[in-house]
Amino acid sequence: MSKETFKSFVKNHPDLVQRVHQNEFSWQELYEAYDLYGEDIPILKTQSLGQETRSTTGKMNWHEFSEMIKSIDLDTVQKGVIGLQKAISLIQDLGFNKEETPKSYEERPIYKYYED
Repeated sequence: MSKETFKSFVKNHPDLVQRVHQNEFSWQELYEAYDLYGEDIPILKTQSLGQETRSTTGKMNWHEFSEMIKSIDLDTVQKGVIGLQKAISLIQDLGFNKEETPKSYEERPIYKYYED
């Protein structure tokens, strides 16, 4: 693919310029994707250009929220919590049970060499 065909492709998709300026990807990445895939760049398929997504606006309606809650697998969550509890108790056992009193140091007399 030549640079001229890439330039005409960008002119036909002006939203790509905005996405590059928003640092979603660089011109180099866009050109490499265009060189590999041609007009069917996966970047164009991942998000419809010119439309805001829910993740960028931060708004979620009640129906989407309830569907998200329904899709949560409680068994997986419970296993994760149990694993986290085990890890925390292991760390506590390693860190807090070392409360042994240090043995006092007794100086040895200078004239004793081999425990006479």
